[in-house]
Amino acid sequence: MSKPAILAVDDDPQVLAAVARDLRRHYGEEYRIVRASSGGEALQTVRELQSRGDVVALFLVDQRMPEMSGTEFLVGAIGFYPDAGKVLLTAYADTEAAIAAINEVGLDHYLMKPWDPPEEHLYPVLDDLLDDWQADNPPPYDGIRVIGARWSPDSYDVKDFLSRNQVPYRFMDIEEDPDARAVVSAGETVARLPLVLFPDGTRLEQPDHRMLAQHAGLHTSPSTTHYDLVIIGAGPAGLGAGVYGASEGLHTALIERHATGGQAGTSSRIENYLGFPKGISGADLARRATAQAERLGAEILTAVEATSVRVEDPTKIVTLNDGTELSCRALLIATGMTIRTLDVPGAGPLIGAGIWYGAAVSEAVTYRGEDVFVIGGANSAGQAAMMLSKFAGTVTIIVRGDSLEARMSQYLVDQIAATENIRVLLSSEVAGVEGSGRLQGLTTRNRVDGKEQDYEAAGLFVFIGAVPHSGFVEGVVERDARGFILTGTDLMVDGARHPAWPLARDPYLLETSVPGIFAAGDVRANVIRRVASAVGQGAIGVSFIHKYLETA
Repeated sequence: MSKPAILAVDDDPQVLAAVARDLRRHYGEEYRIVRASSGGEALQTVRELQSRGDVVALFLVDQRMPEMSGTEFLVGAIGFYPDAGKVLLTAYADTEAAIAAINEVGLDHYLMKPWDPPEEHLYPVLDDLLDDWQADNPPPYDGIRVIGARWSPDSYDVKDFLSRNQVPYRFMDIEEDPDARAVVSAGETVARLPLVLFPDGTRLEQPDHRMLAQHAGLHTSPSTTHYDLVIIGAGPAGLGAGVYGASEGLHTALIERHATGGQAGTSSRIENYLGFPKGISGADLARRATAQAERLGAEILTAVEATSVRVEDPTKIVTLNDGTELSCRALLIATGMTIRTLDVPGAGPLIGAGIWYGAAVSEAVTYRGEDVFVIGGANSAGQAAMMLSKFAGTVTIIVRGDSLEARMSQYLVDQIAATENIRVLLSSEVAGVEGSGRLQGLTTRNRVDGKEQDYEAAGLFVFIGAVPHSGFVEGVVERDARGFILTGTDLMVDGARHPAWPLARDPYLLETSVPGIFAAGDVRANVIRRVASAVGQGAIGVSFIHKYLETA
């Protein structure tokens, strides 16, 4: 297969030549640069590329062309290559048209002409778009294979771990694929499932997360035992702190028990995050932030869990689940929250066999044409419903409250209302579930009149609130009655410091009851739980950590 193409379209021959020159100079080794001098010619080129089986990674199109505008061209072109990046070249007077194209064709970016120097104004934009495209369009598959059963909780756990960590794999269902059955029974004994096969010939039977991470090339062991800053949790708050800590010269390590991005990393589309007018998926945001933190020097340990913390002034010591101890000058806790489990009859045996906690992105595509349910009335539930609606026959959102507007952003409420295969059950709850080996049905109860209704259900995605992941610091730092960590002004009552606070100065804004231990994100008490807020807290936390280190 030939290299993926970047198609440049402009009716001005000199501009088109300059565009092609700049593109070829920077992207010529990985991409084929294709030119067209009009929208009509470009559409014909697109048809020819598709007929040959070629791939287009990016459209770079002038907006103001005679006969066919750039937006009009993109309307036709996305039918052939819907995943390609879309960039308009505009003059100052075309700004409104470009912004309108964000909604009309899902425009990714618009660039004002001229863009000299391209190293500053052109390449950074296209680099990001092409990185995103490559992440969503990997080369022909020759990688990890997972053999298991669709309704096996253990198989789901392996798939979810790889998917959340953005490790490509191909799933082979033992019940449907004769090749999978042949591989499992090929040895002297039948392999235990799930079975994970690596390109180098390694076979892992029923692997845990650490084994998977090690063989998939993720970092699981620290490079040293002492750091300036250790961050527990690599969700938005932890990654924000990692970026700022590493960029400001602190020897920084992040400890993540599952996958970077946290709960935000499972969101199918975050549309209210500043700087992304088209929105961004949680996975893309996590991938970008992870790469940024690592590029700046942060060390990220995956499939590693902090089990306890102790203080030997001025050092903080974190014990990991393998017994390793890491010491640090300052500690930031950014462990977020854990989704509450569904406490209804029949639910326990079906977890991972039709009942999923969180978005379960790796499972969404398996529900084509089927009926699925989402429990929850906040943004995470709405985002999951929108993602599932692209595959499922019907998506039903079950909400305890009497409206979606009470806890969900208006843009999601509007999208849900406009999506034909989504329905909403208000003032309702799940009373029970049933199924033999997999979820097959559920019962809802109206919380106003008590009436119950039975439904066939292939999948149930649960977003019913969460509890803070802070048990490992119980008895170390002060928490509220629900387990959220108290910081800053929460440790001040009527101007008096909390009895546990040992210093003459007041605690810093994000500092816990132990000087030098800070907390950020959803694990804190009394915070606004939004991705942007968490990232901001991570960054601000590093500023206060510097203050602490200057005086410690």
